[in-house]
Amino acid sequence: MGTAARPETIHDFGGFPEALYQLRYPAPGAPEVAERAAALIEEAGMRVGRDPERGLDHGTWIPLLLMYPKADIPVAQIAVQPHRDPAHHAKLGAALRPLREEGVLIIGSGTFTHNLRAAFTLMRAGRADAELPFTESFVAWIAERVAAGETEALLAYRDRAPFARENHPTDEHFLPFFVALGAGTPGKPGERWHQSRDWGMAMDCFAFP
Repeated sequence: MGTAARPETIHDFGGFPEALYQLRYPAPGAPEVAERAAALIEEAGMRVGRDPERGLDHGTWIPLLLMYPKADIPVAQIAVQPHRDPAHHAKLGAALRPLREEGVLIIGSGTFTHNLRAAFTLMRAGRADAELPFTESFVAWIAERVAAGETEALLAYRDRAPFARENHPTDEHFLPFFVALGAGTPGKPGERWHQSRDWGMAMDCFAFP
């Protein structure tokens, strides 16, 4: 849990154009919100580490740069836990649910599909509009489960969704989705707000009321 009052911009990626490394997102931190979130997580029986020096990594500042380009919204970041499963992250989201009634926007930021090796192949070939053969059936399956409110199926996506491993060789870019899912109101299905592709990867966005 990042508790910095003035979090730095972290460029935790490699192999991209130099212009990306020049970007900064100087949003103020939200240490009080971070502490409130940490307390809720602990009340749910989970441990929390607090880091007053941690900045905002690209999973946080890149979407916020597009959403709030003035960087005037206080931000508290919770690190993804790649060694834990979707159910753990959904429990984490459920613990944070009270924050919604306190004016806090909970965002689970990743990429809806994330096979970077396949995406780089398209980049090198200059095929920005090309599709990856395993993406659409996976996206459709997830969207159908979200619309139907089938939470248990979603939590088991790794075993049930078509081409799950091709779209997510590792879990970490999809785990934030489950935090947002868990923070939603039980019994209310989610809605897809956005659907697009970038170098073959899905950039779909869902909201959970």
